Amino acid sequence: MATSNLKPWPESVAQLVDVAAGRTPADLVIRDGRWVNVYSGEIIPNTDIAIAAGRFALIGAAGHTIGPATTVIDAAGRYLVPGLCDGHMHVESGMVTATEFARAVIPHGTTSMFVDPHEIGNVLGLAGVRLMHDEAASLPSTCSCRCRAVCRARLGLRIPAPALAPTRSERP
Repeated sequence: MATSNLKPWPESVAQLVDVAAGRTPADLVIRDGRWVNVYSGEIIPNTDIAIAAGRFALIGAAGHTIGPATTVIDAAGRYLVPGLCDGHMHVESGMVTATEFARAVIPHGTTSMFVDPHEIGNVLGLAGVRLMHDEAASLPSTCSCRCRAVCRARLGLRIPAPALAPTRSERP
């Protein structure tokens, strides 16, 4: 599975604004789709999406963002549906790896997930959290690992987060 090479948001925002304003052409424009607005429940016809640097720059009329090198795809009235961001996930509770979880949910529209690896952290410590993080980084979805300030452990023990922090010799 491919990895994402997106620049961080602060490094992309100026380019996205320039594309939306028509000062710089988009890399890709998807034309004439029916945008499913999951916030309002509307289906908005004749919607374009301008994409630059792998991110949405504009949703709406995007003719002004098309340049000579812009790839244009005609959606021909097909639905344009945003991906689901799963806001709190315990992959290991499902008794699967991050790869198997992604294989199950990506076809159903989940594009991003925020995982809480406390179970693998309780069992394997920092090495387990790193293992899950590194595997998730190779997936075609966005996966962010959340680290708690305190890991709940068996028998009522509480391990403060610094106990899971890498030592100087373990840091890259």
